[in-house]
Amino acid sequence: MSNFLLHPRLQQDCFIVADLALSKILLMNDNQYPWFILVPRRPGITEIHQLQEADRHQLLTESCLLAESLTALYQPDKLNIAAIGNLVPQLHLHHVARYKTDKAWPAPIWGKFDSCAYSEQEAQTQITQLRDTLRYSLID
Repeated sequence: MSNFLLHPRLQQDCFIVADLALSKILLMNDNQYPWFILVPRRPGITEIHQLQEADRHQLLTESCLLAESLTALYQPDKLNIAAIGNLVPQLHLHHVARYKTDKAWPAPIWGKFDSCAYSEQEAQTQITQLRDTLRYSLID
């Protein structure tokens, strides 16, 4: 994992939340949706099928853990999970809590509206809440 570098676009657009056994959790800097991203810390990987089998299982485990935590924390109408990668080729899984009342519903959020940045305090609140929800599974 020593050769892993987070893609510059993810560095620019996100806050780092925590590290799980395989993946880094990020918070997208867009306060319109609770939007977190899971990035496996494996260099040169662009697709899930490129991961070793054990890493694929670990990614699914971590995705489910994040999904369960977001569902408990935000109680969304729907949780969207997607690996798109058209702008950022590095493998990453979006986890977005959606509500029937959000401005993009029922359409996908990507490219729909300009993002609205969190204040530093708002971002830290989101990060702290998720860390507290995940606290028994995180490795520091």
